Amino acid sequence: MRLFLLFLLLASGPALAQQGPAPRRAELDQLFAALKAAPSEAAAAALEAKIRQVWQQAGSPAVVLLLNEGARDLEDGDTDGALDALDDALVLAPDYAEAWLRRALTKFHAGNYAGAIRDIQATLQREPRNFVALQTLSHVAEAQGDWKGALAAWQKVLELDPRTPDGQERLRMLRRKALGEST
Repeated sequence: MRLFLLFLLLASGPALAQQGPAPRRAELDQLFAALKAAPSEAAAAALEAKIRQVWQQAGSPAVVLLLNEGARDLEDGDTDGALDALDDALVLAPDYAEAWLRRALTKFHAGNYAGAIRDIQATLQREPRNFVALQTLSHVAEAQGDWKGALAAWQKVLELDPRTPDGQERLRMLRRKALGEST
């Protein structure tokens, strides 16, 4: 079924296979400036959601459909199906950071840490301010016992989003593990 869908999308013409309009850089710049200055976790959460919405809108309808299929497959416990859908999305839009991130998250969920790191790197090449990718990188490093790597990634998260929920608590924990600091 998925191969048939992919064939139809590719056969429908290049317009469907191309990535949607690029994210509005000026809008993202404003949102990130506001995120950095957010007065509360609630305000930061609303800004995070808006940023993710802008990122999501950069994908074509066909690619977003495949991302949603991947999310459903993962939710149903079908990691292989999720990866297939995300691979298909990347065939259609190899420069779409959100597709790389979703695949990284799926690989992390499956325990493929090396693959998750590669996909996080691809995400960050396309969108260096992707706080979700940096959060995931911190968690992958933690899962591997790389406390200094986890700390470094988390510090980058907090540079972008100082009001990340439980961000300061996680920073203290990572400092203790990585550096032996008590605060």
